[in-house]
Amino acid sequence: MNVKIGKNPLNKGQVRIISSKSDGHRSLIAAALAEEESVLFVDGWSEDLEATVRCLKGLGAEIYQEPSGIEIVPIPRNGGREALLDCGESGSTLRFLLPVAAALGRKVTFDGKGRLPERPIGILLEELAQHGCTVSGDKLPVEISGKLESGVYRLPGNISSQFITGLLFALPLLEGDSEIRLTTDVESRGYIDMTLKTLKIFGVEIIENEHGWFIPGGQTYHGPRMRFTEGDWSNAAFWLTAGAIKGSIGCQGLDMESAQGDRAIVSLLEEFGAESKAILNQITMTHREMKGIRIDAAQIPDLVPILCIAGAAAEGETVIYNAGRLRMKESDRLAVMAECLKKIGVAVEEREEGLLIKGGCNPPEGEVVLDAHNDHRIVMAMAIAAVSLGVDIIIEQADAVKKSYPSFFAELTKLGGVVHVL
Repeated sequence: MNVKIGKNPLNKGQVRIISSKSDGHRSLIAAALAEEESVLFVDGWSEDLEATVRCLKGLGAEIYQEPSGIEIVPIPRNGGREALLDCGESGSTLRFLLPVAAALGRKVTFDGKGRLPERPIGILLEELAQHGCTVSGDKLPVEISGKLESGVYRLPGNISSQFITGLLFALPLLEGDSEIRLTTDVESRGYIDMTLKTLKIFGVEIIENEHGWFIPGGQTYHGPRMRFTEGDWSNAAFWLTAGAIKGSIGCQGLDMESAQGDRAIVSLLEEFGAESKAILNQITMTHREMKGIRIDAAQIPDLVPILCIAGAAAEGETVIYNAGRLRMKESDRLAVMAECLKKIGVAVEEREEGLLIKGGCNPPEGEVVLDAHNDHRIVMAMAIAAVSLGVDIIIEQADAVKKSYPSFFAELTKLGGVVHVL
């Protein structure tokens, strides 16, 4: 699907933010590992969450999506059939469930599509192979069998926090105690904190130490019978940035004390110069004169595409660094954002680990056609660029938003955006 986004600016208004995809993944997995049945309330849905539900069903959980909530009957512990788990394009689903399936002792084949088979999992698979599992290879499709054993797991902290999350879910299920030892400084720490918060809610004890985490074995998951997922700060970032650049936009349904790392969007936009106001579970971002800043993206990689648009709207230079991991996301996000910004008339310098953006937008005459490389965050960032920087943009492969935010264009239209499906 291709869409044309008009350059008409957005109106002032509010957006009800859908549930956090990150919180949804974690809540679904924890509930499927629990002793009791439960109901999870999710406001909004996405293809990535559907992938996690599909794979949990493949492991034996019974999950019913009803209007009143998602009913979850946990995975049986005794035995289990062989399964083919299709992770779609969801890196979270794949990396979280690889160790879980191994801890359950299941013979499972994991597969996926899009760029997922290219995204790194070799380091995690090596650790599984060194702890009792048989692994067929180092990339998708991959078959694992055998039962995971307790012990010391060594992982770099700067490749993917998802490796750590997967092990944090799996290791408490093993008979013996385990430890995760980090060999480098950790990045995307906020996502690990989200996992630790979920595990605590489900009664699982994790002890942090100077090297990583100690995980007592023989634990059981006991969660609340009903749970509501948090609003998604990653998706809120698009609307808050639009408000910061031009006008005033509020986002409802957010936890101001959330462990989500992308809550940092508020402080970053304030550093650019915008004004924020928080009341209960709503935060509003209002435009003020913006100036370029330096952004360390090590803990907030998913914010980089929309922060590029903020940098384009700010006076002076914005430097984004420690962002090399973005080259292995749904697209090479550094290269694709540089390409898109240049096409709409923004001066940008692509670097190995980041971007330098010179504020100001001098778009060419007429419509600009952009290839989003099937990347949901590129699509949403460039849609905000159209309405905030004043560029008529045609975005190819715009249906990529279904991966995380299917209602994005509907919300854009409610705020006064002009969207035409081509």
